[in-house]
Amino acid sequence: MNRMATTAAHKRDNRTTRIVGGALTVGAIVIGTCGVGPATADPAAAPATAGEAVQRLIDLSRESEQLNQQALDAQSDLDAKVAVADSADRKAADAAAVLDGARSEIKRFQPVIDRAASSALLGSRTNRLTSLLVSSSPQQLLDQMSIVDLVGTRTNDQLSQYKTVSDAATAAETAARTAADVARSASDKANSVRTDLETKRSALQGAMAGVIAAWGQLSAGDKSALAGSMFPPGFNRDTLLQGLVPGSGTSALAAGLTRVGAPYVWGAVGPDQFDCSGLVQWAFHQVGKNVPRTSQQQSTYGTPVAEKDLQPGDVVFFYSDISHVGIYAGNGLMLHASTFGIPVQVAPMGSSPFNSARRF
Repeated sequence: MNRMATTAAHKRDNRTTRIVGGALTVGAIVIGTCGVGPATADPAAAPATAGEAVQRLIDLSRESEQLNQQALDAQSDLDAKVAVADSADRKAADAAAVLDGARSEIKRFQPVIDRAASSALLGSRTNRLTSLLVSSSPQQLLDQMSIVDLVGTRTNDQLSQYKTVSDAATAAETAARTAADVARSASDKANSVRTDLETKRSALQGAMAGVIAAWGQLSAGDKSALAGSMFPPGFNRDTLLQGLVPGSGTSALAAGLTRVGAPYVWGAVGPDQFDCSGLVQWAFHQVGKNVPRTSQQQSTYGTPVAEKDLQPGDVVFFYSDISHVGIYAGNGLMLHASTFGIPVQVAPMGSSPFNSARRF
């Protein structure tokens, strides 16, 4: 039972806090009913043995943590795309304002064009007048007629200015159209991610409901065995910190160790409850490091470290999908927020499949 409990202790980083507007509590979990896959396959069916009940909880917890990670990544993606869409909307509005200004300038110069037409008519310049009347735009008029032949020097200057503002209006119209297209595309992408997020959120809520149901089937003894101890035999907070060289990593480890015993909650970022990447983010925030939110994002932060070169305070990642993360505590141990039913604890690192490590 203790071996299964230790295995369960190495789940992953799943945070749905922002999806629902805050850390998901046990009460909020059961409202979801739209899960997918084995996590919702008749979770209420009674297990045949206590060991089967614990294993079911372990399996369901892992699935829910993976869904939680996916939902958090989708939320992050949505936030980024919404920001792009908002920026594109502002640029489109600015471009439209420039276009309006350019059109106002064109109207200001319209009397010049009218006077030019009158001069051509009164001067009986039939060929020029014909060009004026058949021109489809002021720009075409200027292309077809010689300003010097048409009007005097003062009018010529005004028409030159008109050409300038006309060109500016054309450029502004093109810019406004392009900005509007970009804004529309950004909005479409955000809406697509939003739809994907809703799907993942529904699946996650259903999976968590399955975990809660499986947890309810465990005996008090099984729950206690699953939770395990806060530190391995022979270790405590002081022994782990003894002799460490001060640094951002070891200081974050020290901060994180003060959270040992705090409950695991999907989507929680502290200070009193955590998921795995929420704990890492919180610990490094205490030492002034703005670490990304999800385990996959955290796996690209800082600099890579080989497993053989690990030092206390390095951040360690697990599973092929990088769905779990912890802080290396030395002696082959890690500090992590494992999964539902298991509080923040220090546990052997080797019980989970190692993926990579980074030094923040």
